[in-house]
Amino acid sequence: MKKFVSVIIVFLLLSSNQLTTFAARNGQLDLKSKGAVLLDSDTGAVLYAKNADKKMYPASLTKIATAIYAIEKGNLNSMVTVSANAVRQDGTRVYLDEGEKVSLKQLIQGMLVNSGNDAAVAIAEHIDGSVEQFSVNLNAYLKSTIGVHHTHFINPNGLFDKNHFTTAMDMGLITNYAIKNPVFAEIFGTKVLKWKGKSWKTTILTHHRMLKGELAYPGVTGGKTGYTSEAKQTLSTTAANSKIRLTAVVLNSVQQRDKYDDTARLFDYGFKNFQHGTLVQGQIFKLANKEYFPATNTLITESVKGSTRVLNNEGVLLIKNNSNGHVLQLVPLKYKEPAPEKIFVKSESAVKKGEKDKHLTHVNAIYGVMIIALAGIIVGVRKKFIRKF
Repeated sequence: MKKFVSVIIVFLLLSSNQLTTFAARNGQLDLKSKGAVLLDSDTGAVLYAKNADKKMYPASLTKIATAIYAIEKGNLNSMVTVSANAVRQDGTRVYLDEGEKVSLKQLIQGMLVNSGNDAAVAIAEHIDGSVEQFSVNLNAYLKSTIGVHHTHFINPNGLFDKNHFTTAMDMGLITNYAIKNPVFAEIFGTKVLKWKGKSWKTTILTHHRMLKGELAYPGVTGGKTGYTSEAKQTLSTTAANSKIRLTAVVLNSVQQRDKYDDTARLFDYGFKNFQHGTLVQGQIFKLANKEYFPATNTLITESVKGSTRVLNNEGVLLIKNNSNGHVLQLVPLKYKEPAPEKIFVKSESAVKKGEKDKHLTHVNAIYGVMIIALAGIIVGVRKKFIRKF
């Protein structure tokens, strides 16, 4: 009996470290998170969405936006002087000291890998002088550079404020944009970070349990966790196999385990059902009497069960999933200008020759009239001469 109980206990312990996955029923995944989105990391195609445009709180997923903005605007080798305001931040920290000097890159590493709220504020103050100005500039950057429209951040770390919000779709777009930067991608995928600060020397492990391997999932390449009591559990994760790269974001999960199980379900669905195709440069798509074409070879995402390509009136090609009719991707095409009608234009020599011919015709006509008149005179004189003799 004891042996049987021991086996059960071991089984339960092992199963607690296995991600739970379920197949989609009627195209719907059994997700516990209130908001979720699955994107193709390369094409941006939307493969799955749940309340994707509903405003929710991101918690520390905010730091993804802070990181890519700081990487693109700042000098990674510049030294940041830590303020008292940064040191006073609540929640997870990297235990900075007031007046401590740390490189911008190290602060970004501490912010993403250990979710340091103090590091995030130190970054904001270094980049734009204050948290307030940083937030204004960050929001403008997210809108103009990345193209999000339902996000408003008022701090760099995601500590709760009712006016600090985003959506699953916006966070997916932000993550997709950020991972194309090699510096960000390297830090986002860091599992172990040796930290050497003024008062804290340690080895930091990523908080992301799938990336760390605690909840193993093949192909995970990066991730960021988040939690506040108001936002609940949030997670952004990237993964890849030999055919496709995926980005998954889940928001507002009640239990920590739920966000990992939901992310695994999203990845299972994406890897099983989608693949890449290519629109060949110059390939013609017709609508009525108009023709459109891709200017370059263009990567697209298609369902493994088949996709339909539909051209709309604006010259945008819609890639539709044959299974459910959902639009996966929008591809703007170039309009092919119709060939101009051929108009025959005489050369200069031809024009001169024509004018010369016209002149000769005119002269010949005069000569003809004169000859006819002379002939008439001769005939008249001859008749008169005959009568006389």
